[in-house]
Amino acid sequence: MDKSLELFGKCPYATVQKVFSGKWVILIIHHLEKGTLRFGELKRKLPEVTQATLTKQLRELEHSGMIKRNVYPEVPPKVEYSLTEIGREFISVLDEFEVFGNKYIEYMNNSVSK
Repeated sequence: MDKSLELFGKCPYATVQKVFSGKWVILIIHHLEKGTLRFGELKRKLPEVTQATLTKQLRELEHSGMIKRNVYPEVPPKVEYSLTEIGREFISVLDEFEVFGNKYIEYMNNSVSK
């Protein structure tokens, strides 16, 4: 059995790695931190992701409890995605990712110019 699966729910690092393992997960959460979005809105914000991949990653995030999916009983169906309470807890981590990302971009720009 995969060691990381054995550690899921026991080790904080393995748990976080599993929850955020999808290529687009962090960007999906970044866009949802600004508010509720429909599938098409998310797709427009992430034009490089395929519809199938976006669907899969949204399902994984819903399954892990990071986002909630609201389906409205109307025709055509209206589906909205938003962060859950535990999903909103990740925003402070995203803020730190932004800080580090900006520092790393500066590092890269300085390294290339030398």
